[in-house]
Amino acid sequence: MIDDTPQYGPYPVDALTDEQHSVQFVQDAPVQYGVQNTPEPDNKKRKSKSKKSGWKIALFIFITMIVLFAIVAGSVYVLTSDFEIGNPFSLTSGGEVDVIYIQGVMITSNIGDGFGISASETVGKYLREANDDPDVEAVVLRVNSPGGSPAAAQEIVSEINKLKENNKTIVVSMADLAASAAYYISAPTDRIVANEDTITGSIGVIWSFENKSAYNEEEGYDYWVAKSGDFKDMGASWRGLTDEEKNYSQDVVMEAYGRFVNGVALGRNMSVDEVINLSDGRIYTGARAKELGLVDDIGNLYDAIDIAADMAGIEGKPRVNYVNKPSLSSLLFGGEGEAPAQSSAISLYYSFIGRYGKLLAHI
Repeated sequence: MIDDTPQYGPYPVDALTDEQHSVQFVQDAPVQYGVQNTPEPDNKKRKSKSKKSGWKIALFIFITMIVLFAIVAGSVYVLTSDFEIGNPFSLTSGGEVDVIYIQGVMITSNIGDGFGISASETVGKYLREANDDPDVEAVVLRVNSPGGSPAAAQEIVSEINKLKENNKTIVVSMADLAASAAYYISAPTDRIVANEDTITGSIGVIWSFENKSAYNEEEGYDYWVAKSGDFKDMGASWRGLTDEEKNYSQDVVMEAYGRFVNGVALGRNMSVDEVINLSDGRIYTGARAKELGLVDDIGNLYDAIDIAADMAGIEGKPRVNYVNKPSLSSLLFGGEGEAPAQSSAISLYYSFIGRYGKLLAHI
């Protein structure tokens, strides 16, 4: 018997609803009418899911790398710059106080700060700039140094005296260590502020020589030296000092020591005898130094800034300019416009003075 029901494609006409006049697919119609959907192969599904998962992982890695880069870049910026966290809306109404850092052994060079070195030419440049700036009314030297060469200290003291002649206040803030030549540069300032356990003092001069003659003999090294005078190879490591050279080196040390003592006496308003009694090379804590008259106040850097501002007659909160605040870049590469190859320069410097021993006002 022939079915006269009209056919529309593979589905019966009764699959159309009168209300919607649209095709609705009967769930099992394909099976009833011999039409079967071929299921998508499992490997295609896995590939599709794998692609989606791969995009998600790639997106996650990309975002993670951006976040890590931002964290690293921010950290490097903070470490290698003079970035400070503070209140950007704080108001200052007074004059300017410059803070200049002196960190490490002081030498007469312009190799820049860093690697435990503080170059007198660099410090002198900062002091000159402060002296020439009409907005700067006071300077605080933040000192953290074991000392250095007498000549380096004298170069810095020369610039300190020029500041004082220009009626600008200069105060020292001693950190962990401010001994020997570091005390030398502190003495002529207007005021010295130290922590109770700051190590200071060590007023004196030392000149050391190295004698490797026994080692050279043992290793078979032999030297023949042509010289124009008996003292020309004084301090050379291939021989020891003669008695005459020892006496001469002691005379040089005492000459430098005399200038050190006189400088402290003048700067601290003490008699030469008073200073000599305190100048056998021993160190003092900040608290003990205050009792002895070598230090004026006990306090930290910010106390020193307040004292400097008050002494300079600055009204209101002073503007504080940290001129050469230590940062990772300055410690590794020196300050602006300074040579980056400091380690080579330092090695060359000490190789040079090694020929004559090391004459240092240094603990």
